[in-house]
Amino acid sequence: MENNENLQKRNVKKTSRYLAMSILERTDKMGSYSNLLINEAIQKNNLSAADARLLTELVYGVLQRKLTLDFYLAPFLNEDKKIDAWVRNLLRLSIYQMIYLDKIPVHAILFEAVEVAKKKGHIGISKFINGVLRNADRKGFPSTEMIEDPIERLSIELSMPRWLVERFTADIGLEETKKMGESLLRPSHASARVNGKFLTVAEALKAMEEEGFDVRKSTISTVGIISDGGHFASSPLFQSGQLTIQDESSQLVAPILQLEPHHQILDACAAPGGKTTHIASYLSAEEGGKVTALDLHEHKVALITENAKRMHVEDVVTAMKLDARNVDQVFTDEQFDRILVDAPCSGLGLMRRKPDIKYTKKEKDLLNLQRVQLGILEQVAPKLKVGGLLVYSTCTITNEENKETVEKFLASHLDFEQAPIMVEEPLSECLKDGSLQIYPHDFGTDGFFISCLRKIQK
Repeated sequence: MENNENLQKRNVKKTSRYLAMSILERTDKMGSYSNLLINEAIQKNNLSAADARLLTELVYGVLQRKLTLDFYLAPFLNEDKKIDAWVRNLLRLSIYQMIYLDKIPVHAILFEAVEVAKKKGHIGISKFINGVLRNADRKGFPSTEMIEDPIERLSIELSMPRWLVERFTADIGLEETKKMGESLLRPSHASARVNGKFLTVAEALKAMEEEGFDVRKSTISTVGIISDGGHFASSPLFQSGQLTIQDESSQLVAPILQLEPHHQILDACAAPGGKTTHIASYLSAEEGGKVTALDLHEHKVALITENAKRMHVEDVVTAMKLDARNVDQVFTDEQFDRILVDAPCSGLGLMRRKPDIKYTKKEKDLLNLQRVQLGILEQVAPKLKVGGLLVYSTCTITNEENKETVEKFLASHLDFEQAPIMVEEPLSECLKDGSLQIYPHDFGTDGFFISCLRKIQK
C-alpha cells in the first residue's frame, strides 16, 4: 500500500509554477529545448491561456536571467551545501517573480514555492526554501556594481557566460555587447512571411487586423509582417498557405540569391523548409524551375514536403534525404544555377527565442562547426554552374562560423569570388567586408549572417 504522502505527490495538481520548475530541471539535466517542453506541457496539461502565458513567462524569464538570479541568490545559500537541481530552480523561479514580476505579491510567491516544495520534496525542503526566500525579502539583493571586473559584471548583468561576453566584446566592443545583451532580455516578437502568390503585405495586414491581430510591416523584409502578441499559426491565412512563420532576417536570403523562374536551385540544409518555400515562390514549373531541398533526417524531409504543399509550391520543390557532404553521390558537376548553404551553426543568433542556447554551447563548438560548414561548402561548390551564385548563411553571430568560414573557403577556392549584396536601407549599415551581419539588437530580429559568392572561370 502506498502511504498518503506518496499518493498526494502522485495526484498533485501541476500548476504553472510546478510545471516551470520541472521544465527548467529537464533543461538543466538534458539540454532539452525549452520551447518544445513548454508546448508539450501546455498541451498535456490543458492549460488555460492565462496559465500558458505565465508558464512561458516563467521559463523564459529564468533561462534568460539564470546567471543574474544565481548572483542574487548566492548570499543566502551555503556554498558547501549541495542543493538538488529542482530546488535551485524553484528558488530561481521565486526570485525571478520577486524581482521582475511586480504584479505578484511576495506572500503569494512564498506560499506557492512552499506548496510546490512540499509536493515535490518534503517538509524539510519546504522550510529551507521558505527560510531562504524570507531572508532574501528581508535583507534585499546584492548590487552588480560591487563586481569590479567589467567583463564579469556584464556577464552577470546580461546572464551571458563570460567566454561569450569576451568574444562579443572583442568583435563589436563593450557598449555594443551590452546593447545586444540587454535586447536579448526583452521579449521577441512573432514574424511571418506573406506568400506573394496570393496577396500583398497590405492585404495580409488588413486581413490579420480583422482577425484581431496587432500587426505591422517588417522594417527589413519587403514580404514580412510582425506582431508583439498573437499566434500566427492560428490564423486562417497560415492554414491556407497565404503566410508562413519565418523570422525577418531569414526572409532576406531568397532575394539575395537573385532568382529567375527557370533556375535550378540546391538548398543544401533545408529543414524545416521556410527558405525552400520562399525560393520556390520565385520559380515556375512551366519554365522548368526547381529547388531540390536536402536534409539528413527522414522526418524533416517530410516536414519540407508538408510545408511546400501548404504554401502551394510543391510543383517546384523536391525534398530528399541526403547529407549535403555526400552530394557527389547524386548530382553532377555544374548542375545548379544557385546553391544555398544555410549551414549548421551554434544558433547563437537565436538567444532571444532560445535562451538555453547560451548555456549549452561551448567555445570549442565554434571551430568544430566551422569544419562542418567548410566540409559542406567544399562538396557543393563543384555542383554550381560557372557564373552561378552560392549563398552561405547562418543564424549565428560569431566570426568563426561566419566571416572566417567564408574567408577560408575563398582562400582555397580561387574559382569563387565574393559577389556584392544589394540591400535597401536600413540594412546597408549591417554590410561589413561584403557580407551582411545582423545582430539581435539591430532590429529586434534573430542574429543572422549572409554572404554571396560567385563562381568564376579559373
